[in-house]
Formats: sequence, C-alpha cells, structure tokens
Amino acid sequence: MTIWDTTALNSAGLNLQAVFNLDELPAEIVAELRCRFDPGHRYRQLILLGHGGKALWASVRASGIVSENPIDDFSVRTVTSWFAQQFGDNCHAIIYPGSDAVRLQALGKIAGWHHASPMMIGIDKEWGTWFAYRAVVLADTELQPTRPVDSESPCLTCRHKICIASCPASALDGGAFDLGQCVAYRKRSDSSCKATCLARVSCPVGSAHRYCAEQIRHAYSISMASIERHT
Repeated sequence: MTIWDTTALNSAGLNLQAVFNLDELPAEIVAELRCRFDPGHRYRQLILLGHGGKALWASVRASGIVSENPIDDFSVRTVTSWFAQQFGDNCHAIIYPGSDAVRLQALGKIAGWHHASPMMIGIDKEWGTWFAYRAVVLADTELQPTRPVDSESPCLTCRHKICIASCPASALDGGAFDLGQCVAYRKRSDSSCKATCLARVSCPVGSAHRYCAEQIRHAYSISMASIERHT
C-alpha cells in the first residue's frame, strides 16, 4: 500500500479524509460512479475530503481567491496541488465539486462522519454540524483504506431538542424537516434566517467548532440566492 502524507491537506483546513476501494463500496454507488465518471474502470479508489471547524475558511480568506465559489475553488486548487506532489505518477479525477451530483451524504455515512439530524444537516459527535464535504477524487492509487469513524448520532441522546424550539419557522415541529416551511420563512422580508440558521447555531454539539459569522453569512447567502432564483 502507498503511504500518503496529509500534512498539506490538514494545514489548508481539509482535515477530514477517507479512502475507499471503489469495488468495496455499495453496489449501487459503484455502478453510478462507474457509469457516470469511470466507464473504462480506470480508477481503483475514491478519496473523500472534507473540513471540520473554522480552519478552512481562514485558509480560503488568506489565499486571496475572489470568485463566486471561493471555497470550492480553493479546495480544488489545494487537492490538485496535493495530489500532484503526492502521487505524480497516478491518474485522478476530481468529481466533486463539479456539475454532476455525487452522493456525498451516503459516502459520509460510510466514513462515519454523517448522522441524520432534525435539520437535515449531517451531524457528527465531535464537529456537530460544522463540517462539510469539499472534494471527491477518483484515483488509480493503492492507498490503505480508512476505517469508518466509530460513533453514533448525538441526536439520539439529546433530550432538549433545542434546535426544534429555536427554529422561528417551526419547520421542525412535525417530527420531520419541512423544507417548504423553511423556505417560505426565509423569503419573508422580516426573516431572521436569511443569512443564518437559528436552529443550527443553537445546537450545542461541537459548538467550539462553529463557523465564524462571516462564513455562516457566506454559506447562507448562497443558499438564499438559490432560493430566490428558483422559488
């Protein structure tokens, strides 16, 4: 197995990493990946990269990248440079970020990062909801596959459900996330969730890793712009 050094990724804030042998993933995921991204079966492994906490945003800001999607652009640039330095003789393809959908949450569940929450955002015992998927790479590498993180959803033992009580749209009251109710509230002129999610920031899990106000505003401004374009 090839030895890999994740120092550059960690320094950039891409501090969540998982490696899977493609043919050991669930059959439906493998079939989809092969059909859409690798019909010639060129690649052996999938590398899933993410970030937890505040470090990535600081790196993005320090990079000076100014674009519509600075986090995506920074992540792609970082991963491309890292792969070239680590595996210059190997082939790879970054399939996320990209124009085609990738089953990020399904991969996150396999890695042990993603657990369901009332907000329909993945939650992790350490990071809370303050993590995200940043790159998916197909490669012809022979890295040692990683073991899933062994943890359970912190929501299972949460008695207070403060996220439900803190949602001003009451979008979580019915026991399942009501997207329509959330969107309708966010579109209101007096909405307090145009550039944040009060339910999300109220959750105490991983609160030490909560994004800074600027990153939260950036993320929710993008989703608000999408809502305004498409609804």
